[in-house]
Amino acid sequence: MIKNSIILLSISVACCLFFSTASAQQPLSLQQAVDIAIKNSLGVQVGKNNTRITGINNNYGVAGGLPSITASVTDQQQSISLKQEYSNPANNKESNSVGSNGLTAGVSANILITNGERVVTAKKRLATIEHQSYKQLNSRMQTVVVNVLLKYYDIVRQQSYAKVLQTSIEVSKQKLDIVIKQQDVGLANNADLFQAQVDLTTQTQLLQAQQLVVDQGKTDLLYLLTLNPDSAITVQDTIVVEKGLQLDTVLNNIATHPDIAVLQDQIAINQFLVKEVTAQRYPSVNLSTGYNLSRSQSAAGFTLLNQQRGPYAGIAVSVPIYNGGVYKRQQQVAGINVANANLQKDTLVNAYTANAIKSWQAYQSNLQQLETAQQNYALSLKLLQLVLQKFQLRQATIVDVKNAQQSFENAANLMVNISYAGKAAEIQLKRYANMIPF
Repeated sequence: MIKNSIILLSISVACCLFFSTASAQQPLSLQQAVDIAIKNSLGVQVGKNNTRITGINNNYGVAGGLPSITASVTDQQQSISLKQEYSNPANNKESNSVGSNGLTAGVSANILITNGERVVTAKKRLATIEHQSYKQLNSRMQTVVVNVLLKYYDIVRQQSYAKVLQTSIEVSKQKLDIVIKQQDVGLANNADLFQAQVDLTTQTQLLQAQQLVVDQGKTDLLYLLTLNPDSAITVQDTIVVEKGLQLDTVLNNIATHPDIAVLQDQIAINQFLVKEVTAQRYPSVNLSTGYNLSRSQSAAGFTLLNQQRGPYAGIAVSVPIYNGGVYKRQQQVAGINVANANLQKDTLVNAYTANAIKSWQAYQSNLQQLETAQQNYALSLKLLQLVLQKFQLRQATIVDVKNAQQSFENAANLMVNISYAGKAAEIQLKRYANMIPF
């Protein structure tokens, strides 16, 4: 009977602790938390804006491959003093405040014909930058999802601790009831009564402190979701560690991780910059054309009106001969940047590989420990049930019950810790393998 009552108490405890305020709180599933985080994350929004910027810049005009067309108009009115002297003094003339007007207007177009494929290379670089920005956005989103997963399961872990305490509290209440009944018939002393009361009070305080940890964990989760920290939510889930991950799959997928891909794109970008700098050392050819209008009018003087207009076209060839070796040095620096980008990629691959192996070791160890912890938990629960039954029959002391309770709490908390550690290792492995779902 005591065994059944403990099981029923465990169920009622869970319902009381986590569903008593369900009407006032909003249930939040793990998938909902992930979706909200991706939607509301300020970092993700910044990443999306960056992809829009790189998309706008990925244009032949930005690369310098489209014509530039310019129109200009200048109209200048003057008041001048005019003095003219000729070989025949009779023709000499001097005037003050003479009105004069000069008008110039024109439309010009300039287009690059060739400059050592610098424009083509620049366009490829801009396209790679846009491609890189999407991978950076993907990396941001994965980071957000990983943080949400870890915090969500941490709340589940803290709630599990609270469930264990609540179950132990119910056992302490039964223990106190048994002592009171035994004392009524003269079979228990005040020491047992006081001990039972102290145990119950202590565990109640521990539960209150644990509930604070749960509440603060929920506040942290709401912060990650960019929601009002005062929002009331309920997290209802269990920790189930996936057992099908393979180390070879994880290591083979590290190269597909967006952080690695970002650095691979950076290598390509730096290589394009090398080509662009090198192109500066080759001749460039520009075609120019346009239409000009020039009109000059004066109220006095030898020429009263001078007007010119008409189209023009021309080709300009620029050949760099010597500029102090600037282009050569720029090319050398660009080559070093390519080497540095390769080193950065190799460093990150090595770091992710080492971290993945460490996560795999933790994952395997926790899976092995989890089975033992579950067995130990089941045994500790049976022991608690047996000792409480023996205590009711006065075949065990109150200290025996307290020890059994402590063993039950330790076994339950250890099982929860191992489950969370295994889940955290699983999440990290999926992160390195680029397998985080969102």
